[in-house]
Amino acid sequence: MPVFPDDIPVRGTLTPNRSLADLTWLRVGGPADWLFQPADEEDLAQFLAALGPAVPVFPMGVGSNLIVRDGGLRAVVIRLGRGFNGICVQDGQVTAGAAALDAHVARRSAEAGLDLTFLRTIPGSIGGAVRMNAGCYGSYVADHLISARVITRSGEAVTLSAADLRFGYRQSHLPEGWVLVEATFAAPAGDPETLAARMDEQLARRDASQPVKDRSAGSTFRNPAGFSSTGRADDVHDLKAWKVIDEAGLRGARLGGAQMSEKHPNFLINAGGATAADLEGLGEEVRKKVLQHSGISLEWEIMRIGEP
Repeated sequence: MPVFPDDIPVRGTLTPNRSLADLTWLRVGGPADWLFQPADEEDLAQFLAALGPAVPVFPMGVGSNLIVRDGGLRAVVIRLGRGFNGICVQDGQVTAGAAALDAHVARRSAEAGLDLTFLRTIPGSIGGAVRMNAGCYGSYVADHLISARVITRSGEAVTLSAADLRFGYRQSHLPEGWVLVEATFAAPAGDPETLAARMDEQLARRDASQPVKDRSAGSTFRNPAGFSSTGRADDVHDLKAWKVIDEAGLRGARLGGAQMSEKHPNFLINAGGATAADLEGLGEEVRKKVLQHSGISLEWEIMRIGEP
């Protein structure tokens, strides 16, 4: 049985020593040992089944909430593409491939009179949204998910319920190396024109308050007391990460090419020429100073992977 990636016949694209910087929104980071872009679910399952169990696997979406460290990643990074971005709306449910963009799913659902408008302003794809229990405007993936289909590290296709994923605040529980390929959501009915108008309003609110034209990875830190263990919208509290960062005098703080946005201080941006070390270093400095100022220990919302 093959052990290393280059021993395995694939129909997709398998690239050694592939830089990940251009695949992340922050445009930083070193190379992965391998990048695999499977042609379809069968190609992915056969690859994982053949891959030696000691070889680490990291599923990667569109890199919208990710810092890849400058030393890169000693793993096979799996990135899903066109074979995994379908959207099907039927019988009050929406089934979307993991590579489908959140915004596209929201729009397609609204056109069919189904309300998943909370996804419209969330950057990234459905796989990441499920993995991180993404949410906005009082609605979260945990509120809508019916089931998710995954390929396990051994290449087996498994369907998981929302309960299986054990959603929490900005997290779910998915075994390491499992790749989410599709998710099905329940959505309340709504008037398509009303839903479209709501999404337009949400976009306007986002654009007015967030640095959408800068290179960022969305919110840098979790709200300090956002949710109970359920991760549901009715557990929300009022303490916001941006507020404690602002009160500590860190709006606009810089380190090398990294900056906490002047517009929204919980957005870490690549202001030009930043390294992953700049970005992570500034984030850690913010955490330290907020702790000193208010006694609050901020937790990263951006995922950080790889070696320095």
